[in-house]
Amino acid sequence: MSLPPPPCWLHPGVRLIEAERSVGWAEIAAEADAFEGVFRAAGGRVVPPKRGVPALVAALVAAERAGVELHLSRRAASAETGRKPHEPGFAVLLETSGTTGTPKLIRHDFQRLRGRLRGAADPDARWLLAYEPAAFAGLQVILTVLAAGATLVSAPGAGAAELARLAVRHAVSHISATPSFWRAFLLALDGEMPTLAAVTLGGEVADQPLLDRLAERFPTAKHRHIYASTEAGALFAVGDGKAGFPAAWLDGGIDGVGLRLRDGVLEVESPRAMLGHEGGWLSTGDVVAVRGDRVLFAGRLDGRVNVGGVKVSPEAVEQVLLDVPGVRDALVQAAANPVTGHILTALVVPAPGVEEAVLRAAIRAAVADLPAAARPRLVTMTGSIALGAAGKKTRKGPV
Repeated sequence: MSLPPPPCWLHPGVRLIEAERSVGWAEIAAEADAFEGVFRAAGGRVVPPKRGVPALVAALVAAERAGVELHLSRRAASAETGRKPHEPGFAVLLETSGTTGTPKLIRHDFQRLRGRLRGAADPDARWLLAYEPAAFAGLQVILTVLAAGATLVSAPGAGAAELARLAVRHAVSHISATPSFWRAFLLALDGEMPTLAAVTLGGEVADQPLLDRLAERFPTAKHRHIYASTEAGALFAVGDGKAGFPAAWLDGGIDGVGLRLRDGVLEVESPRAMLGHEGGWLSTGDVVAVRGDRVLFAGRLDGRVNVGGVKVSPEAVEQVLLDVPGVRDALVQAAANPVTGHILTALVVPAPGVEEAVLRAAIRAAVADLPAAARPRLVTMTGSIALGAAGKKTRKGPV
């Protein structure tokens, strides 16, 4: 029996390596055939019956053939999923990260999801999947690899240390990850490093110290940070090595995306937004500030915390800590307090060899100019900061 041709968005030369098993189009096609019958019988909205990248790709192929909605849930499928209203035809449903609240379900047209993918063949590229496969960012990496006929190395659920070992073992050349993952990745590398051709950041604020550190560690790589969201889709990429994005983009837009500020919050007009939002401006929920010719991110609107009647942004305070020499990573979050309602606390990962007393003094000096409500009342030194499934820091939302 001859092998059927792959869909137009999947290069037949692609290789997927997971749990030391390598599969190509032949194995994907066989699994897609098995899924297709199940999906056609179910109709409406379906959830991949297996986890992992090869199964996810096969499910995409099968769902497109069957013309059904594919719910890429990062949690176990439940009966509730099948009872929710659905629209006819092939579409992809993704869950938001839920970093500061309950995840939301977002429906995307598959062609819009692929809107910023250039599709150039790159069979020599070897990508590391550092995002959750079923998340928006993870799916973007997977679709990029599929279109290019490249190789993808994945280990769903693995931490930065294990992924660092895989990157070296498989001679990975391309990595896209959150800034939090990159910090943990750099700490996990022990002497041997992959020779990277591309370093990409997304999902969180890309701070200047980290951008500088990555440029120093991987001087021959192409560096960029991407701005995207599950709701608005892939928006734009910044490749000049600077945090934020050029303020001139607020006037002319970039890559077909309109940008504007309303009450200090970034709004976008995106041709790649979720279904159900057919044009018009969409609030990103990201608080930004214009500093000279640059627009800098200053945290999430829904992440602000009420400290004694003053609204403060843990992420903005975190950026102050990350600028302190000797701080490799930091997490600022809220803790309950009987007097002020909340206080801010901080976990700090010191750079190797830094004396704790000296670092604490530098931190106190750095936050001295912040409003009293924004100064962390408890600073704890730690060896690492745990990340959620999406590769992001999980912080408590305001109450």
